[in-house]
Amino acid sequence: MEKPEDLLLDIQHLHTAFRVGDDFYDAVDDVNLTLRKDEILAIVGESGSGKSTLATSIIGLHNPLNTKVTGDILYNNLNLVGLNEPIYNRIRGNDIGMIFQDPLAALNPLMRIGDQIAETLVYHTKMTKEQRDARVLELLAQVGIPNPQRTFRQYPHELSGGMRQRIVIAIAIACKPPIIIADEPTTALDVTIQAQILDLLRDIQKETHSGIILITHDLGVVAETADRVAVMYAGQMVELGTAQDVFAHPTHPYTRSLLRSMPQADADDDELHVIQGVVPSLKNMQMTGCRFAERIPWVPETAHEATPTMHEVGPDHFVQCTCYKTFHFQDEDATQSEG
Repeated sequence: MEKPEDLLLDIQHLHTAFRVGDDFYDAVDDVNLTLRKDEILAIVGESGSGKSTLATSIIGLHNPLNTKVTGDILYNNLNLVGLNEPIYNRIRGNDIGMIFQDPLAALNPLMRIGDQIAETLVYHTKMTKEQRDARVLELLAQVGIPNPQRTFRQYPHELSGGMRQRIVIAIAIACKPPIIIADEPTTALDVTIQAQILDLLRDIQKETHSGIILITHDLGVVAETADRVAVMYAGQMVELGTAQDVFAHPTHPYTRSLLRSMPQADADDDELHVIQGVVPSLKNMQMTGCRFAERIPWVPETAHEATPTMHEVGPDHFVQCTCYKTFHFQDEDATQSEG
């Protein structure tokens, strides 16, 4: 049974709106989500669904001049929304670690690797230089760097993509934060290195009992790694459940379409399912009704809710809108898909 002390993050009615011209448009629209200790929560969806915007809202990296963040992001009874920078700076790195998507862009090209990892220790701890150096070497070994002493003195351009990703992970876990956000941590890596990075994240989680938010569009990664899955579409959460439930019983039309788009080893034909259309841009997004409706035009308008809400379709398994009840793929017999 879940204990209250296991709850690390409680996100309620989160809206993140970006300025486009003279108006603000929600890139994250009324998202509710929790993160627990010892849990890997995957957030999946196509590019433009709002996954990374959700992550940067949690860690407070949006420019307040062209962004409005409202709602609640509760951590240790503290609301991170609207927090001032000095307090947020104490939380970033120490309480919430961030693994960025592009390690080459995240690392300073003019600083040695050892100094970059040590930076967060300088800011958040009272370690001596000797203690910091020892901790950096320990971290380099922990993330699987073969020669920590040599890498300590190197610059980012001297390392491979996989090694740079490991350095970004070392920086994120330096202070053993209870929350780690991993934004597409394996996108630019080959399959072998991807597997090593995912194994590394699982090992870190077991050691520190942290909660990890894993942002990805790779459903194969999610199936291998996640405990729970949140599916985002056009800024909204459309399905939420355990990884086992979401993969065994995908319910929202978008989730079913994503899973059908994956290559299947046992498929009879070589054709991949293609989801009609694209994720709408912020300016062109319809703000009422089911946002996925225009990509499944063969489903009647009456199947959608005017104001879509989340419905519990199983224990801790939630789906937005009622269109899941009558949804079928165009090449299926509609009568078979109902009921």
